[in-house]
Amino acid sequence: MKTFRILCYGDSNTWGHIPGTGERYPKSVRWTGELQNVLSETCEVIEEGLSGRTTVWDDPIEGDKNGLAYLRPCLESHKPLDFVILMLGTNDLKNRFSLTAADVAEGIERSIKTIRQSRCGVEGNSPIILVAAPPPVVPQGDCQEIFAGAREKSLKFSSRFAAVAQRNGCEFVDVGEVVEVDPIDGIHYDAQAHSILGNVFAERIRAIFAG
Repeated sequence: MKTFRILCYGDSNTWGHIPGTGERYPKSVRWTGELQNVLSETCEVIEEGLSGRTTVWDDPIEGDKNGLAYLRPCLESHKPLDFVILMLGTNDLKNRFSLTAADVAEGIERSIKTIRQSRCGVEGNSPIILVAAPPPVVPQGDCQEIFAGAREKSLKFSSRFAAVAQRNGCEFVDVGEVVEVDPIDGIHYDAQAHSILGNVFAERIRAIFAG
């Protein structure tokens, strides 16, 4: 039986940031771990989450967070890949970047094109790409100033990301339709949300591979 290799490329919500603490959920709790558990021996799930990671932007404060800069070497390192889940965009909403939702969607599109051009799939082809639109944020506490104005922009992610996915022939999941951010910080997911999201991705992947 073929084992499908799935790369999960994202930010702190892929890494498993626990709201309010900054600690990391155990692998069994993270949505990537749940995805591996549900798909069992049929798939190998590769976690590539980094707190603060943006789509394509250099962070003048945190540094080394540009998702595009690491994407190609990451793909080269893990190829051949059957599937890539791309879930970025939340950190692009930080006030320091002064970006619109349309700007963030363009960052996602550039990432998609990089994946396609890398020929990191089986036999040098492109892997299947699933674009995941992060849920709307409700910044609380210390996050309020950092993410000032982010709520309104994040509400546009669903339509903007869906259009990019359709235009580029990618799969799409609106994460905001299935989970919400934890009210502690309004940015990250609680354990239940991780479980739900892992199962949603698993169901979609099963359907795609079955087809």
